[in-house]
Amino acid sequence: MRNFDLSPLYRSAIGFDRLFNALEAGQSQGNGGYPPYNVELVDENHYRIAIAVAGFAEQELEITAQDNLLIVRGAHNNEPAEKTYLYQGIAERNFERKFQLAEHIQINGAKLENGLLYIDMQRIVPETLKPRRIEIK
Repeated sequence: MRNFDLSPLYRSAIGFDRLFNALEAGQSQGNGGYPPYNVELVDENHYRIAIAVAGFAEQELEITAQDNLLIVRGAHNNEPAEKTYLYQGIAERNFERKFQLAEHIQINGAKLENGLLYIDMQRIVPETLKPRRIEIK
């Protein structure tokens, strides 16, 4: 029997949680890469991504939403200084993180606080797709 690790898909797909909750039962979490991040379900229709971006200034970060894709980029503006490290454990590399969004997910805003970039999202289902009550005559 073959096992498939769906955790990379789950971690970067916002709004598909109901589907992935069923599929990911019993799956282990893998290494998320750089930079680390959390995806939080605030309530039924609100989500928040928290990305650890310590060392990046606000002007070095870029967030782009196009179609159902959210892209977060971090690029250091300064030239790397010639330094001699005895130990270098802090990553100072540029990054690009992509998140696949479900339909009807809207980005509400972002803020940088204490080395964490927070991106708030909301699922807004159009009125035409919501269930409606039909009167019986």
